Amino acid sequence: MRLGGRCWLQVLVHWPVARLSHSFAKTRGSCRGAMAEAPSTQAEAAGELKSLVQQNGDAGSDPGGEPFLERLEQAAVGGQVPGSGEQAEGGEEQVPENGEQASAPVADSGKRKKRRGATRERVVPPPKKRRTGVSFGDEHFAETTYYFEGGLRKVRPYYFDFQTYCKGRWVGRSLLHVFSTEFRSQPLAYYEAAVREGRLHLNEEPVQDLGIVLKDNDFLRNTVHRHEPPVTAEPIRLLAESNDVVVIDKPSSIPVHPCGRFRHNTVIFILGKEHQLKGLHPLHRLDRLTSGVLMFAKTAAVSEKIHEQVRDRQLEKEYVCRVEGEFPDKEVICKEPILVVSYKVGVCRVDPKGKPCETVFQRLSYNGHSSVVRCQPLTGRTHQIRVHLQFLGHPILNDPIYNSTAWGPSRGQGGHIAKTDEELLRDLVAEHQAKESLNVLDLCEGDLAAGLIDSAAPSSELAKDSLGEMATAAQKIDGIAEATSQPLDTPGKAAKADVRNHETDPLCAECRLSRQDPLPRDLVMFLHALRYKGPDFEYVSPMPAWAQDDWQAD
Repeated sequence: MRLGGRCWLQVLVHWPVARLSHSFAKTRGSCRGAMAEAPSTQAEAAGELKSLVQQNGDAGSDPGGEPFLERLEQAAVGGQVPGSGEQAEGGEEQVPENGEQASAPVADSGKRKKRRGATRERVVPPPKKRRTGVSFGDEHFAETTYYFEGGLRKVRPYYFDFQTYCKGRWVGRSLLHVFSTEFRSQPLAYYEAAVREGRLHLNEEPVQDLGIVLKDNDFLRNTVHRHEPPVTAEPIRLLAESNDVVVIDKPSSIPVHPCGRFRHNTVIFILGKEHQLKGLHPLHRLDRLTSGVLMFAKTAAVSEKIHEQVRDRQLEKEYVCRVEGEFPDKEVICKEPILVVSYKVGVCRVDPKGKPCETVFQRLSYNGHSSVVRCQPLTGRTHQIRVHLQFLGHPILNDPIYNSTAWGPSRGQGGHIAKTDEELLRDLVAEHQAKESLNVLDLCEGDLAAGLIDSAAPSSELAKDSLGEMATAAQKIDGIAEATSQPLDTPGKAAKADVRNHETDPLCAECRLSRQDPLPRDLVMFLHALRYKGPDFEYVSPMPAWAQDDWQAD
């Protein structure tokens, strides 16, 4: 389209640059400013941009057919220049039930526009987006402390704020509806008690009634009493440290970064609290039960450099594991595709519809019962080594998932699983629930109450028993919530005023439960990241005791 002899692109090029830059600076500044100033400042910036366009004639539509003026207004409100690729800063959001971090929902900016001077609008500027591990500081590390008992590292219970922006599907729904449909880890009686005790906040104001209807951009905060599962007391050993990287030998059972029920019992927090190593960028990931070489970058530049090497497949990885039976003494290459059965439970299997992957195996030793095998994954699929070993009929000796009876008599060898995915997941969860080892699956009882297990009839007697236990546990939680239905007495109110000094909480069902601690040996899986090698580095960790030639099972 041409405007008075000039095309619309030329009009943009000849806009007063200083004025346009000032407009965008005001807009971006408003996103970070005070909540009360944000709507008016954004509206002024959008109006100024609109005026600039009108001074140069009717801008019409861009080549994509979308009204250009509308795009420009949305860019001003959202803090983004059309075509620049620069995104406005996002926020963090609670994953229902057990999640910890996610980005704030991105809604159509047209729906977010507020009329200037409008009253009773609930608008909260989004928090800055977190990058995993980088944004944790002293205030986070000081939330609680560790103690050691029975070969385990334990975290003292503490108070924590789960935060989330209103999801699009919640708009127009009441808090009562949202809690009853998506946050079912607790009965409604608990949330009613939490309201009475001032634990629930909407846009930083205490919630008075669960019947309140949610609006777009509402911000929820829920203060909970948090318990973390124990991990091994084995220390994290530093293998190397320079100005660029930190390399450690990660013990089994410790997650790399906060996830699910783990926060302080993670590598990121332990390194920050006990080794004063903060602001680290994880360069790769190890499963919680996998031990061995784990690398962190100290700067974003080093992180990007090594991630480029990963993308270009310049990194060599070598693992060792101990598997069932006598593994073939010749090199074995497995190229079976892998499909994720459940992201929630963390279970995969070989399937033609899965993603292509390749692992090279070589036996190192055999003691008459089990074999030590070297593994070289040429791709990086979830649980790749464990799934391929299961397919080959030599699962890792103590793998709690892929060497489970839940897979049936063949235990998944050759990809033969005589049950549906739903039946498999149900039986896996039931098996670990009976053993009180749901933490192995990164689950808790609340995840089950939230509908992870289908209400259909269980596929095994074990599942029937476990689901019965689950129902009993739910009744106990209901009773605890009902016991707190009356206002707390004076000591309780004092506790609420200084809750962070208390390890027990009157609303917390976990405080009333007695759980048996796992044995330290139950937290070890025989899979170890032995070596990581790049174009200009190589890091090797010591061979674990279970991989020695003369090792015998306890």
